Amino acid sequence: RNAREIVAREERHLARRGDKLPRSVKLGAMIEVPSLLWQLDRLLPLTDFVSIGSNDLMQFLFASDREHPRLAGRYDPLSPTALCVVRSIAEKADQYDVPVNLCGEMAGRPLEAMALIGLGVRSISMAPAAVGPVKSMILKLDQSDLSEFIRPLLDEPVRTLRNELETYAKKRKIPV
Repeated sequence: RNAREIVAREERHLARRGDKLPRSVKLGAMIEVPSLLWQLDRLLPLTDFVSIGSNDLMQFLFASDREHPRLAGRYDPLSPTALCVVRSIAEKADQYDVPVNLCGEMAGRPLEAMALIGLGVRSISMAPAAVGPVKSMILKLDQSDLSEFIRPLLDEPVRTLRNELETYAKKRKIPV
């Protein structure tokens, strides 16, 4: 609400000066801390889009510094917990018709990007070097088949779904 008021105030200021106003201004939110997961019903109606900051969200979700050599291996972004968090954000954003994007290292790895697509994430951003490998994976992927495959796995009491997703990709000749 505060951000919208600031933008409106600036638009009024520009109008008073006779400056040209933008046709539209989109306001969004970064979801980078787990506490926002319980605020989505209040946040999403106020936004034009949301972006999941996977690096920070996963680090805070697992209370583990991803860059610390002794802690980085304590979580896997392909754990059922991490994937359920992403799925819940994507589903809630869909309920409010709010586009959701995921940015961070997770989006730039073909196997992780494949999992994101299976969870309903339709927009990912990544480093330029990751575009080719992720695009190659997407071109071979059947999203609806993957979604059906991944959903029941989210209830499994395992540390990671990495092996299951690698096997899925290998059987379908999806380059990951």
